[in-house]
Amino acid sequence: MSDTNAIGLHQASASQLAEKLNALLANYQIFYMNVRGYHWNVKGPQFFELHTKFEEFYTDLLTKVDEVAERILTLGHKPVHAYSDYVAMSQIREAKDVHDGEACVRGVLAGYQTLIELQREVLALASDADDEGTAAQAGDYIREQEKTVWMLNAYLG
Repeated sequence: MSDTNAIGLHQASASQLAEKLNALLANYQIFYMNVRGYHWNVKGPQFFELHTKFEEFYTDLLTKVDEVAERILTLGHKPVHAYSDYVAMSQIREAKDVHDGEACVRGVLAGYQTLIELQREVLALASDADDEGTAAQAGDYIREQEKTVWMLNAYLG
């Protein structure tokens, strides 16, 4: 039996990466639902602007949910798919009854900050494992989301 998987990574490294990616997936899923809720429930003078922006965010988050799950499969592992597992595994907590525009933006900002932190952990682990595919994915997400964090902070003043 080989100690490498189908894409040539050591089994132990792939297992560690899949575990870390499953934690990231759980955070993405909870964050996606939070942003979806902000989109549905936001109120206030910035409603039209925020309603549209939140849709942009959750559409992108849903794409990333799929990409992270598929990366876990590429590593030869199974993505978690039960919502109860997402709730248990996620550092991002469910947002309930949030409708104030500024509070919604702060929730989005905090969610992206958590994702960036987790993706840096994935990036470090992937780099150590010579897993260019996972490292590139994490790096791309970090770059995009750092710009979003800057813009959200600028929006909040």
